[in-house]
Amino acid sequence: MNIVTTMRILGILLMLFSITMMPSMLISALYKDGAHNAFVSGMAITFFTGFFAWLPVRNVRKELRTRDGFLVVVLFWTVLGLFGAVPLYLAEHPGLSFTDAVFESVSGLSTTGATVITGLDFLPESVLFYRQLLQWLGGMGIIVLAVAILPMLGIGGMQLYRAETPGPVKDNKLTPRITETAKALWYIYLSLTVACAGAYWLAGMTLFDAISHSFATVAIGGFSTHDASMGYFDSAVIEGICIVFMLISAVNYSLHFIAWRERSLKHYLFDPEFRFFFFLLGITVLTTFIVLWATETYSADQSLRHGLFEVVSVATTTGFGVADFSQWPSVLPFTLFLAAFVGGCAGSTGGGMKVVRILLILKQGIREIKRLVHPSAIIPVKLGGRSVPDRVIEAVWGFFSVYLMLFVVMLIGLLATGLDQVTAWSAVGSALNNLGPGLGEVASHYGNIPDVAKWILIIAMLLGRLEIFTLLVLFTPMFWRR
Repeated sequence: MNIVTTMRILGILLMLFSITMMPSMLISALYKDGAHNAFVSGMAITFFTGFFAWLPVRNVRKELRTRDGFLVVVLFWTVLGLFGAVPLYLAEHPGLSFTDAVFESVSGLSTTGATVITGLDFLPESVLFYRQLLQWLGGMGIIVLAVAILPMLGIGGMQLYRAETPGPVKDNKLTPRITETAKALWYIYLSLTVACAGAYWLAGMTLFDAISHSFATVAIGGFSTHDASMGYFDSAVIEGICIVFMLISAVNYSLHFIAWRERSLKHYLFDPEFRFFFFLLGITVLTTFIVLWATETYSADQSLRHGLFEVVSVATTTGFGVADFSQWPSVLPFTLFLAAFVGGCAGSTGGGMKVVRILLILKQGIREIKRLVHPSAIIPVKLGGRSVPDRVIEAVWGFFSVYLMLFVVMLIGLLATGLDQVTAWSAVGSALNNLGPGLGEVASHYGNIPDVAKWILIIAMLLGRLEIFTLLVLFTPMFWRR
């Protein structure tokens, strides 16, 4: 274990992260909103902590091993969540406690979108922008950004990329070199953000709101600059733009890269995960529309408009809102919330267990049924016409079983703090799937739940962002053996 190399990387990354507080500092000076000192102090604390961690080991040059990559990723996301909370803690408004500041910071960076803050419409512009920026940085992963820069500093990046990239298959690269892969991902991510901001602005948002909401949309984060979220704008055009970019961002980014490189869209239709994702969305939207219309909750056009938006927002784990789906009739709140467990596609900025894992679990279940009829038959699980190795199936089942066990443990922990069953269940599901809004007491915000519950949910958000195993592997004795 290269602890010295790990410290050097962590120091460099903290110094880089401190620079991201500068835009909020400038916005505070521009708007004269009174939060300037909080960002100056936060930037200084973060930079100098990173500098003094880097200084004693600045001349170390060693290639990272796989275990080092896991350690760097987990340490960085943990430390980043703490240092990202500094400006929020120091700012006079919203006046957060240490626990609330860390919760908000980790929620932003993990693109969960769960918030402890109310009165967003009256917050300083710099604080609002900072929350949105945290989500944008967390969306693709600061580690992926770093691997495009670290090789210039004499540090290899492939191990970091494997530890950070979501999904069951980690070794697929868009380009032969990891640096070029990271750059390709960020070019796509940045292009989508600019296009989304431009579309919002043309649809009637202010420039500030357009940029802020584009950060949260493309990152599939869900933070907003208004308490009413997207419902504040009451615009079908803005909601339509949001739906399009939420869907685009929930699709595997490698498909976007191929579309850009080959100037073709045909490959989307041949991707089994893409097809299954939109099949599930279609069924859920249709069911939601029928129930809302049949129960006369809304008119036909409003049922389609609100139903479509909320289904896409929740299923992609974005968490924007135009209506309070937790108050919808029948099984709709549970159905929509269940869609977040599936989440987005692997290799996207979405949360959840990922569509491809659910698809493989279903195919494995079908295979086991067939084996009951033909016990001796060799029946491969195929995805897109190709056989999936049993090792991948085993990994998916392993992920699913550990996911459920952790869910139950954290659910019991939240129940022990005094939360009711609906609130506790939805809060754990929301945090672990990086969704944001829940049901019961956490339908609108998490400010009223106990601090112990918030720390459990902070761990859940990190587990969800790092896809569980990246974090859990650090707690195994084998990881620390030489």
